[in-house]
Amino acid sequence: MRKLKYVLLALFGLALLAARNAQAQTGLEKLQVKARVGYSIGGTAPIGMPATIRRIESFRLTPNFMAGADVMFPLSEKFGLQTALHYEIKDMDSEVTTKGYHMKVKMDEDELEGLYTGRVWQKVRQRMLTIPLQMTYEISQKVQLKAGPYLSLLLCKDFYGIASDGYLRKDDPTGVKVVMGSQEGEWATYDFGDDMRTCQVGVSVGIDWAFCRQWGLSADLSWGLTGIHHGDFKTVEQTLYPIYGTIGLFYRIK
Repeated sequence: MRKLKYVLLALFGLALLAARNAQAQTGLEKLQVKARVGYSIGGTAPIGMPATIRRIESFRLTPNFMAGADVMFPLSEKFGLQTALHYEIKDMDSEVTTKGYHMKVKMDEDELEGLYTGRVWQKVRQRMLTIPLQMTYEISQKVQLKAGPYLSLLLCKDFYGIASDGYLRKDDPTGVKVVMGSQEGEWATYDFGDDMRTCQVGVSVGIDWAFCRQWGLSADLSWGLTGIHHGDFKTVEQTLYPIYGTIGLFYRIK
């Protein structure tokens, strides 16, 4: 995964050089500029639901708004190179039931690690600046496809929650059983915000549809290639990837 990150960053650099050359050849008058806003639905999840997560009890919508501006450099009649600066919120509130799930929690002043069976309530908070770099293709005057990598810089990050209505077997499946209740003071808490990455790398694809001369709608899907936690973080047994879909509205400024 680390090698993949370096490859993507190299592609960023090469594409930016290409954009600079395209800008010099086509002139500023041919640049396309769009302002856009959107709402995202998704979450941080493993690839494939592990057997230790038995059931999703709830998934709550959160205020995952996005706002920013795009600049597209024409490379030919159909193709272009687009970059942008977006402010994004990628939060998640969920509750799951687990069985034998590896966890590290805090109960009173004690830190406990082992296999947990019971309910887990989880909150993820992410505020970020995202720079996508995408190739665009004009299907028609109204429809444009886009795809490419992105780099996100997190301005604010939190990952915390509660383990309740269950028990933890310390260290291994036959370890000491620690029961956790459903009331405050009986449950355990966890906080892995300090273990989250400051930079995320991923890929995104999308489509823009102009329903009139300057206004249009968009649909985008972003998929993180790096997990939200550092590579050496092993407390949560699966790597969690940010996967979000965004429905948006754009206005073509130029």
